[in-house]
Parts: sequence; structure tokens; C-alpha cells
Amino acid sequence: MAGDRVLSQEEIDSVFKKMREASADTPGQKAQPYDFRRPDRIAKDQLRAIHLLHENFARSLAASLSAYLRAYVAVNLISVEQLSFLEFTQCLPSPTSMIALGMKPYDGNAVLEINPTLVFPILEMLLGGSGKMAIRMTREVTEIEQSILDGLLRIVLHDLRSAWQAVTALEFSIESHETEPQLLQILAPNEAVVAISLEVRIGDTAGMMNIGIPSIIVKMLRQKFDQQWSVRKTKATEEEHSRVLRLIRPALIHLDARLQGPTLSVSTLLDLREGDVLEFDYPVSRPVDVTVNGKLKYRGEVVTSGRKRAFEVHEFITEP
Repeated sequence: MAGDRVLSQEEIDSVFKKMREASADTPGQKAQPYDFRRPDRIAKDQLRAIHLLHENFARSLAASLSAYLRAYVAVNLISVEQLSFLEFTQCLPSPTSMIALGMKPYDGNAVLEINPTLVFPILEMLLGGSGKMAIRMTREVTEIEQSILDGLLRIVLHDLRSAWQAVTALEFSIESHETEPQLLQILAPNEAVVAISLEVRIGDTAGMMNIGIPSIIVKMLRQKFDQQWSVRKTKATEEEHSRVLRLIRPALIHLDARLQGPTLSVSTLLDLREGDVLEFDYPVSRPVDVTVNGKLKYRGEVVTSGRKRAFEVHEFITEP
């Protein structure tokens, strides 16, 4: 009987091969490995909003530091990304200058880090030097040096507060100082932070400034971010319309009201004599065309306004 037939190994392999090919052709989602220690992600549009917010902070800080240090300072936003707090601290040099920041009225702490390559040239400038250091300093900041840096920190926090004012009122305050990133235990290692990296350049000297903001606080502000950027978009649109209107208001245009009738050849025009009558073939009831800079825009009729002739618009032409 056919049901008693035993399949060969080649036939069995052929069946499994066809099954594998059929499953490969079938569209479907493949399983992806997931690390449960990975921090929760915040929305990309919110990251873009934070990016724009800190671009404004960078411009404001550049102007403030230029006035404070009496030197040209350029501040560039390098990146805005989400990391775990452990990854954030591992990217920082050791030793460095780290400040734990309070974020009233919200519970939690942010982190402000200034690289030694930036701290010590600034200290030298504040003490009357040029800021050009032949030797790269890698030691910890002393208490006296830290007190000198307090003026700089007040400027940074003031501009940071002003930048966040567009979203919500955040009162940044200095709570503690640390020199070793691993010793700053303000967040759990796996807790997510939004890491903002800025490059500060003073003449030939350049160094990094890093800010870490807990992602949980950023998520709490999601609605405020949406409201702020929707209001800003509407405001920007209104301002743009007003700006364009101001630009075109003094412009001059050429307006013509024409009775479109038959055409004449040059020879007929030259043959005209005194007493000849020209028929324009333009009924009184037909509307008059008005062109703006040679383009048909309106139709209407010629009327009297006081002692002057005027044009009354009956129809607006929308065709290009």
C-alpha cells in the first residue's frame, strides 16, 4: 500500500528545506533580544525639543562667559542623548569637577560636570592670567579654587534656568561638589539620564561641559514640552506673517484697468484721419479687467468717487 511506503533521507531533507523556505518567505516580526536593565526611552520629539532648548542655552552662555572672562568664548552643543547614569559617569574624566544640582520644585538631582581642561584655564584667567597653560592639569580642584569658580557656576545656572524657563520654572541650585564620577551617588546606576554635551572654546583652549538630567523628570514635563512648542510654533507663524507684511508693505505695484477690445494693425492706425470713428466692441455690461503688474487679478466696473474715477471690485481672480 502507498501508506506503508517509507520515505528516504533525501525526501525527508527536501520536505524540511521547503518548510524553511516557506517560513522565510512569510512576512512577520522576528523576536528581538531585550535588556530589561536598559533605561526607558523618552520620545524622539522631546529629545529634539531639548536639543533646541540647549542650543539657546549655548548661545546665551557664550555671551555671558565672554563678558565675565573678558575674552571671546564660543559654546557649541555637541550632542543630546539618553544614557544610563552608569554610562554617563563612565564617559567623564577622573578627577573632574562635578556638581550635584537641585531642581526645585521637582524632587531629584541633575549633574553638571566641567572638564579639568576647561576648569584650570578659567581659573588662571580669573586670577589675572592669559589662560594659556603649557602643562595639562589633571589634579583635583581645591576648596579655594572651588570658591573662585562659584561665580562662574552662578552664571551657568542662571543661563540654564533662563533656557528652561521657556518650558517650566526650574530653580537650579548647587547641593554638593565631587571630583570622582564614581563617588557621586545621586542616582541608581541603571537610572536613565538625558546627557547634554557642550564644547566651550576660549581662544586656543577648549574643554567639555556635560549636563545630566534625570529622564523621569523630563518625562514628567512631556505635556509642558508639547504646550510650549505648539505655542512657539503658532507664535513663530504669526511673527513670520507680520515680518513678511512689514517687508512688502512699502513695495510699489502697477495697476491697470483695461477695456479689452479688438486689435488694430499698425497700417490701419497710421491711416486714421480726423473724424474717423473706432468701434471698440465693448458692451457697457461687460466687466472691466484689472491687472496687477501685468497679471489679471480682479474684475469689476469703473465708478465715480467724488470728483475722481475709481474701480469697484466685483470678482477676485484666483487662477495663476
